[in-house]
Amino acid sequence: MAIVSVGIAILILILLVTWAKLNPFLAFLITSIIAAIMLDVPLDTIPKTLEQGIGGLLGSLAVIICVGAMFGKLISTSGAAQRISSSLMSMCGDKYITWALMLTGFIVGIPLFYNVGFVLLVPLVFSVVYQTKLPAVYLGIPLLAALSVTHGFLPPHPSPTALVPQFGADLGLTLVYGLIVAIPTMALAGPVFAKTLKNIDSKPLDTFKPQIMEEHELPSALNSFVTSLLPVVLIAGTTALPYIAGEESSALIKFIGNPMVVMLIALVIATYTLGISRGINISKIMDDYSEAIKDIAVILLVIAGAGALKQVFVVSGVSTEIGDALKSIDINPLILGWLIATIIRICLGSATVAGLTAAGIVAPLVLSTDVNPNLMVLAIGAGSLMCSHVNDSGFWMYKGYFNLSLKDTFKSWSLMETIVGVVGIISVLILDQFV
Repeated sequence: MAIVSVGIAILILILLVTWAKLNPFLAFLITSIIAAIMLDVPLDTIPKTLEQGIGGLLGSLAVIICVGAMFGKLISTSGAAQRISSSLMSMCGDKYITWALMLTGFIVGIPLFYNVGFVLLVPLVFSVVYQTKLPAVYLGIPLLAALSVTHGFLPPHPSPTALVPQFGADLGLTLVYGLIVAIPTMALAGPVFAKTLKNIDSKPLDTFKPQIMEEHELPSALNSFVTSLLPVVLIAGTTALPYIAGEESSALIKFIGNPMVVMLIALVIATYTLGISRGINISKIMDDYSEAIKDIAVILLVIAGAGALKQVFVVSGVSTEIGDALKSIDINPLILGWLIATIIRICLGSATVAGLTAAGIVAPLVLSTDVNPNLMVLAIGAGSLMCSHVNDSGFWMYKGYFNLSLKDTFKSWSLMETIVGVVGIISVLILDQFV
C-alpha cells in the first residue's frame, strides 16, 4: 500500500501542475503533505520533515546554482556570447554553419540556463538567417539541441546539479561523463537531424529580430571563450587533483576542489576579465547579478519542493520499499531511471521537475545497488528531455519564435528532443561498459 500511496502522490503532483496550473513549488509542498499523511508520518513531525528536505537539498546547491546564474548573466550582458557566435561562424564558414551554431549553443549553453540561453541565442540565429537566406529551422535546431543537452546533462545546470547529491555522485565526474555523452547526442539531434528539416517554411516574427552589439563593445574572442569555459575547466581540473595528490590530499586541495569554491573562483575571475578590466562599472555588474538571482528563484523553489517530497519518502520508510521493489524488476537500473523520468516528463512537461521527481523515486535503487551514480544522473537527464509537447513551455517558445504550425513544431522540436533523449540513454549505456 505504501508504494501505491507514492503512485497516488505522483498523480496528484501531475494534476496540480497540469490541470490546476499551480506553481510547481506549491504543487510539491501540497503533494508532500498529502503523501506524508497517506504514508502515516505523524502529523506533528510533517512540518519538520518538509523543512529538513528543503534545507538538506538546497543547502549544498544554492550557492552553486546562484553563482552559476550570475556567471551566465555576465556571459550574456558582456557580449561574450555574441562574440563566441560570430567567431565560430567565421571559422566554420557557410558549409559548416550548422556545426558552428551547435558549438555556439554548447559553449554558451554551459554557463547559461536554458530559458536565458534560448532568449539570447535564438535572435542570433535569426541574424544568420537574414544574412544567409537559409531556412530558420534548419539553422535553429542544431543550436537548440546543444542547449537542451547542456541543460539535461551538464553541471552547473539545476537538474543535474541537484541530482548529484541525491545519488551520492561526484560533480566533476558527472561533468566529464556528461561531456562524453553530449558530443554524439547533440551532433545527431542537431546538424545531422537538421538536414531533414530544410523544407519546413518558417518566417520568424519581426519582434524577435536581434539587437546586435557593436563590434567595439564586444570582448575579445580569447577572453570570451576562455572565460565562458572556465567553470568546465575548473570543475574537471579540480576533480583530478585528489587523484594526482593521492590519499594524502591536503586540506587546501580539498578546499579548492569543492564545487562551491570552484564556481566562486570562476565568477571572481569572470567579473574581472569580462567586467572590471573592460571598464564596466562594478555597480552595473552587481545589478546584473541581482537580476540573475531573480531569474533563478523559481528553479530554486522547484528544487526545494522536490527535496520536501523526497524527505517524506525517506522518513516514511517507503524509500526502502521502493528500492526493494525496483531491484526486483529485471531491467537495467539506468534504463529504469530513464523510463521513469520519461513518463513524468510526458505528463508534466518540465524537464527539471521530471528529473527531480524521478530522482526521488530512483534514489534508493542507486544507493542499494552497484549502479554508477554519475551515469544515473545522465540517464535521468536524458529521460527528462524526452517527447517535449504541448505541456512544455519550451515547445511554445520555439513555436512562437520561429512562427511555426503545430504540425511543424512536432516534426522539428518534439522530434529533436526525443532524439536527444534516445541517443543520450544509448550513449550512457555504452559508457557504462567502460567506466
